[in-house]
Formats: sequence, C-alpha cells, structure tokens
Amino acid sequence: MCSITALLGISQSSEAHRDAVLRASSRQHHRGPDWSGVVQTPTAVLAHERLAIVDVASGSQPLTDPDTGTLLAVNGEIYNHRELKRGALSRATFVTGSDCEVILPLYRAHGANLVDHLEGMYAFVLHEPSTGKWVIGRDPIGIIPLYYGRDAEGQTWVASEMKAIEDVCTEVQPFPPGHTMSDQDDAPVKRFSRDWMEWDTHPRNTYSPEDLHNALDAAVQSHLMGDVPYGLLISGGLDSSVVAALAMRHAQHRVDDDNTSEAWWPKVHSFAIGLEGSPDLKAAAEVAEFIGTVHHGLTYTVQEGLDALSDVIKHIETYDVTTIRASTPMYLLARRIRTMGIKMVLSGEGADELFGGYLYFHLAPNAREFHEETVRKVLDLHKYDCARANKSMMAWGIEARVPFLDRNFIDYAMRLDPQVKMAGAGKLEKEPIRKAFEGLLPERILRRQKEQFSDGVGYNWIDSLKAQAEARVSDTDLARAASRFPINSPNTKEGYWYREMFELHFPSASAASTVPGGKSVACSTEKALEWDARLQNVVDPSGRAVTSIHEDGYDDPQDS
Repeated sequence: MCSITALLGISQSSEAHRDAVLRASSRQHHRGPDWSGVVQTPTAVLAHERLAIVDVASGSQPLTDPDTGTLLAVNGEIYNHRELKRGALSRATFVTGSDCEVILPLYRAHGANLVDHLEGMYAFVLHEPSTGKWVIGRDPIGIIPLYYGRDAEGQTWVASEMKAIEDVCTEVQPFPPGHTMSDQDDAPVKRFSRDWMEWDTHPRNTYSPEDLHNALDAAVQSHLMGDVPYGLLISGGLDSSVVAALAMRHAQHRVDDDNTSEAWWPKVHSFAIGLEGSPDLKAAAEVAEFIGTVHHGLTYTVQEGLDALSDVIKHIETYDVTTIRASTPMYLLARRIRTMGIKMVLSGEGADELFGGYLYFHLAPNAREFHEETVRKVLDLHKYDCARANKSMMAWGIEARVPFLDRNFIDYAMRLDPQVKMAGAGKLEKEPIRKAFEGLLPERILRRQKEQFSDGVGYNWIDSLKAQAEARVSDTDLARAASRFPINSPNTKEGYWYREMFELHFPSASAASTVPGGKSVACSTEKALEWDARLQNVVDPSGRAVTSIHEDGYDDPQDS
C-alpha cells in the first residue's frame, strides 16, 4: 500500500509543475514512509510514496516498461500476479519482483481493458512519455481510495487522498470504483459489470457450506502474500474471527512460493481494541486463544478518543457520523500496531454487505428487496467501510487487506440465492457463513450476533461522543445548520460538531461534496428505510437504534 500523485496533460512541464506535485505528494507521506519516487516527462509528473510489502528491495516506483518506456504509479496489491506471470504473461520481461509490474505488459496487450485481468485492490496511473497518453484505473469495489480533478489550466490531477489535491483543483471528486479514464475520455468509463447487479439477471445459485468455505479460504490464502510481518485484526465478531482462523491455517508457509518454504515470521500477532471491559475485547481474546495467535488486547480511554477526533477526521476525510465513530478506535489501534513493526493486517470488512449482516436486514420484506440492498451496500463500500479501514490504518503506514472483498469471492457470495442469506425463523444474520465454518471457532463466537464496531468497542464511546457534542453545539447552531452547511446539512449535534472539524481541515465546498450524504440507520442505505416506518423516525445511526424494532431482539452486551 502506498500513495500516488500525478499531474497529467501538461502542455510543457517545468520545475514549477514538479514542485507542485512534490508538495501534493508530501501530504501523503504517512501512506508511504519507506521511500519516495518522482518522474517528470514533457507532459506529466508522477510521484509515489512507498510502503514496501512485496519485493522490498527493488519494487520502488514509478515503474517503467523496459520495452515501451510507459510509466506506472500504483497503490495496492495484485493477488494473481504469479498466475499471470506463469500464464498469459509468461513471455513478458520483468525487471522487479513487484506484484504490480504485471500492469505494464497487460496495458501493452489490452490497453485500458487490462483491469479485466486483475484480481486485487488497486488504484493506478499509466503514462506514455512518447505520446503523452495516460490511463487512470481503480479496483472494482474501491478498496483503495483515489481522487481526481482539474485545475484552472485544465490539467488533470490524481491522488490517493483528497487532501493532496483539494487546494489545486477547481473541483475534486472520488474516482469511481471499477472504472478507467484515459486522455481520450470525457469522463470515467465503467469496466466492472456483473450479472448479480440486477435482479432480473441474478443467477440465484444454490448454497453449499463446502463451496463457501473453500472460496473464502482461497481468498484469505491469496491475501497473505508479502515479505514483511503481518497481523490479524480480531474484533471478536464473526467476520474478522473467520478470516483470522483461516489465515492461521496457512501461517506456517510462504504463499509467495506456493507454500514450498517455511514462513519467515511463524508467530502471528493479533490485535483488538476497546474501552476497558468492552464486549469486543473479551470475545477477541477468546478467539485468539482458540486459534493460537500472540494476542494484544489494547484499551483506550474516552478522553484519548476525543483528543484524536480532529486528526481522525483529517486522515479519514469525512464528516460521516458512523464512519468517525468507528474510525477513531481503529486509528488508535493502528498506531499501536505500527510500534511492533507490523506493516500489513487482515481484516473482516465486507461480509455484512455481501450477506446482509446488519441488523436492519431483519426487516427486509422479501428476497428481492434484501438482494437489491446488498447490491447497493457492496457498491457503496468505497464510501464507508473501505475508506475507514484503508485510511485509519494508512494514517500510520499499515496496509489493511480485506479477503471478503476478493473479486472471486464477491461473485460467489452475490450470486447466491438471497433466500439463503435472509435471517428470521430461528436463523441469525449471516447464517451461511456460520454454517460453513462450524468447528473453526468457539461456538459462542460462531453464534455471536452482529455488533457494529463503534458499538462493540464499548457502549460508553458513543454515549460520550453525544454528550460532548451536546455541550459544544447549541440548539441555535443546529437550527442554522442548513444555512452554514448547505451540502449534506447535519441533523444532529454530533454531526454538526464533526462538520465543524472537517471544515477546519477542508474548507472548500468541493471537499464537502466528496463525502456521502443521506439518512442511514444501523448502516442502512436511505432506500432501506422504506422497509419500516419506525426506521424513518430514528435519528441516531448506531446499530443499537434498531434493537427494539427487529423482532428477533438483540443479545445482552454483557453476554457477548
């Protein structure tokens, strides 16, 4: 994981252009503390801040195609790079061991269609110095952040984080996931389309616990590639616990050489965070003991969380209430992990979207509504959980990998008959996952009901945030919110407080427009609020907001 910055379409580049790109790139040093690289051509400047995980010795960027001179700056991981090198790219010449170098020969063979051949998380810029041509691309789900815009001279800027280019662009916006854009395009071009995206073409595949088990196991194994120590994030919930347990199956060998040699770091460390006595810490410790990790249950205080809020908002680049609540403990956790020399972690994001795991899904009126909501949630992941996981960790130079969002596993999960995923009639949410991994985890963890991360770290965390906002924001302030913040006007004092902090870091209307809006309850989309009239009257977005609504109730947190 790294950062990229590019200035494209320059009529004649100068030192001023180079200096401007270097200034922008320097705002992303936290994403790539290991090395900086910059290349200037007559029509472009590309910069890269590197976090070295694969091919630590020779994988610095921007990379250059030895045959054509095409330049590549990329942030992410290509999990099928070895398969490509053995097959379709067996005749290609590679000058590094970087997994990302496969993008160059794929571009030579397929142009912008190269993304059809990639399995991984990525955002990249390609540039041909000889012609001035360029291509921008982002992975199908948007696991890796990417922003773009144009300056007053009509030149195109690209960066991993909005903060790098917000002040130089007349307007900056997120680059849409699953798209590419070239110098010949007026707007990004959609490249990722699937049969599961529309109800009429959804295949409604039969569920098999063995197939689900094997599909996720393959995804987890592919995500373990790397030449540096890695860790496991365990919240104590189902999703992260399953990923951690599967990772431990493969921890004794290196996936980078097809498991033919022993792992360089055979001891795997796991991490959890919460307030003292939080339900997540207790559950995570039980999981870690069961699967055999060296576990670190870390605590933070409410005051430490409050003190970090402004920095969290600066790094996460949002004023979304739920995202900030969850990002703060994750940000604090990342800082502690970094002190132990770990540069990559596996996490459980994505399962709730793929399998309808949030509590409000209990209210889905039928299979079609359930499935269409999962589609909306999966395609919106880049706005919320992906941004939170990536930016919270990368604030301290740690890469978060998310096996549930492996492209092949997404296709498997989203093509299942949604009836199998629906809770009710004695079934908990995400029942297909629970059944597929029976015996892999303690039974109590396997049957633990959904906790949103911001709830599970300790219920006093959210209550304290609300109390602080109540003390800092007056009734008059909130009444005037629409006039002060016309874009996505906050409707709670907590939201108003976060918006004030966001504006201190990012004062432009363009920056405010990069943050998603709309009402949400327990991580729902706004469309799903139509399922039950009671949801439309809920103001707080916490998962606890629906515990009195869905008929199956909610486990006592003291029992979790």
